[in-house]
Amino acid sequence: MLITFQSRASPDVVMLRDLAQYLLGLIGKRLDTRGVIMHDELPGAIGRLEAAILADAKAEETLEPLHCSADNHRESRNRLSQRAWPFLDMMREARKSDADIIWGL
Repeated sequence: MLITFQSRASPDVVMLRDLAQYLLGLIGKRLDTRGVIMHDELPGAIGRLEAAILADAKAEETLEPLHCSADNHRESRNRLSQRAWPFLDMMREARKSDADIIWGL
């Protein structure tokens, strides 16, 4: 199922339910039928998501030598930063415009 995040500050962001649930959990929200991230919650939410992205990158960097050698190099990475970027960008734009972010199933 697809979840659409909307804000007057940026284009819509559409993602799969599992990813939306994961990202919202990282910022302290639950994926309900409908929801909102109020503009005054955005600075904290952005900080938590950025911290999770940094932690993911550090963990990936630490584990990389265990999974890859000179003969076995992973070309494609599905990092949190790539999956979260559109949502993080929306949150940043909404913060600049003092706009809320809403979603519905």
